[in-house]
Amino acid sequence: MTIQLRPRHPEKAKKADSEIPRKPKWIRKKKIESAEYYETRRLMRDHDLATVCEEAACPNIGECWSKQHATMMIMGEICTRGCSFCNVATGRPDALDKFEPGRVAAAVKKLGLRHVVITSVDRDDLADGGAAHIAQTIRAVRHQNPETTVEVLTPDFLGKGGAANIVFDAAPDVFNHNLETVPHLYPTVRPGARYYASLRLLDDAKRANPKIFTKSGLMVGLGETLNDVRQVMDDLRAANVDFLTVGQYLQPTPKHHPIDRFWSPEEFAQLEQIARAKGFVHVSATPLTRSSFHADEDFAALKQARQRALAQGA
Repeated sequence: MTIQLRPRHPEKAKKADSEIPRKPKWIRKKKIESAEYYETRRLMRDHDLATVCEEAACPNIGECWSKQHATMMIMGEICTRGCSFCNVATGRPDALDKFEPGRVAAAVKKLGLRHVVITSVDRDDLADGGAAHIAQTIRAVRHQNPETTVEVLTPDFLGKGGAANIVFDAAPDVFNHNLETVPHLYPTVRPGARYYASLRLLDDAKRANPKIFTKSGLMVGLGETLNDVRQVMDDLRAANVDFLTVGQYLQPTPKHHPIDRFWSPEEFAQLEQIARAKGFVHVSATPLTRSSFHADEDFAALKQARQRALAQGA
């Protein structure tokens, strides 16, 4: 396997690596390594599976793995893009592994998951952006685990005509695509993506199957303002997105996009209040919120909220 690392951020290439600021007390987490944690790690190794928990250096890995919850990352460990916030390696990926969907399904069964989150690297090298592989994984999980609900966190399939429909047709219970940041920061934070293309993808998912829950996530602390975040919330509601997650950006290494500031717990509470007032069915906004953190509990809350809304409208 050949890894060809690319510069993550054109502006940062001109600057010396910046020191990572010390995390405030509300961000720090104690390391958790229980027997269940090591069992989850063993299962991932035994099935030759990558997890975004490890590849993205998630701060919640100890808590999630101790509950035997892991977010599977399919289509390899090498991404074709170089977003300046992301800790996943960038380069030329290997060919897809046709047996991977079955291994994911087997791991879900051994972990006894009621709800599974499946994400992936960007695969701009593939004609469909990896959409067929994602759909095959959804179907494989459902075949071996008929009671398990499936959430996918997908790339944007930018420029791959009709690719997203392949995933929509597999009918995941939750379709998640993260906007990540506000529009004016895309050129430096998410240079390979397009803000309005991502919004359109979320809108298309809901139009293709209104029963699918749609979800998106934002990071704060990259240089955005509260008004910027408010506008993104409005854009997501216009695309009929059901569920919003907002978390603090944490700089993985000095080479990554610098932290602009740490938002306080009180500011996150304000963001949640604003988002709920705008009509999101469910909101998770805390410093350590991540797309798949407590995903099973959040899915249960989504279903209950929809049932209440339907009952009130009856």
